[in-house]
Amino acid sequence: MDISGCKRIVVLGPNGSGKSCFSRELAGIMGLPLIHLDAAFWRPGWACPSQEEWHERNLEYIAGERWIIDGMCSHGGTMDLRFEAADLAIVLDVNRWVCLVGLLRRNGKDRPDRPQARDEKFDRQFFRFCLAMLRRTGRLKREYQALHEKYPGTAYMVIKGRRGMRRALGQS
Repeated sequence: MDISGCKRIVVLGPNGSGKSCFSRELAGIMGLPLIHLDAAFWRPGWACPSQEEWHERNLEYIAGERWIIDGMCSHGGTMDLRFEAADLAIVLDVNRWVCLVGLLRRNGKDRPDRPQARDEKFDRQFFRFCLAMLRRTGRLKREYQALHEKYPGTAYMVIKGRRGMRRALGQS
């Protein structure tokens, strides 16, 4: 699929799949502004914005003519907003164990998509988060497929694995 004409792209996938790294590379190649939802969503102490506030912020994000939005943060049903507004939805289909390794590697490291107000550490809460991520991989694929069926005007691209991501970025 030729994505060169796409100006509004959502990048979806499980935690640790590489959404933010992939999106950063893609934004650089395509010259599109990048919005990291995790950095925009989380507040100190892992607090969430209200549904109304998050909905309004998402309306502001999708009002732009050109963007890549990476992340899920579907609080308040906002994933539908982003999916419907996008020209293209890219789903990263990465093995859940590879995702777990990605989560463990990035935990506590400073990175552009990391919420600045949130401390990341390997504790009981993070361990539970990792277990939940391992359990929900299949459910996420079904959710993405349902969105694709609900919004057929949004092109849909599934990229399998890290090698597929490198190929999509023209790196191999």
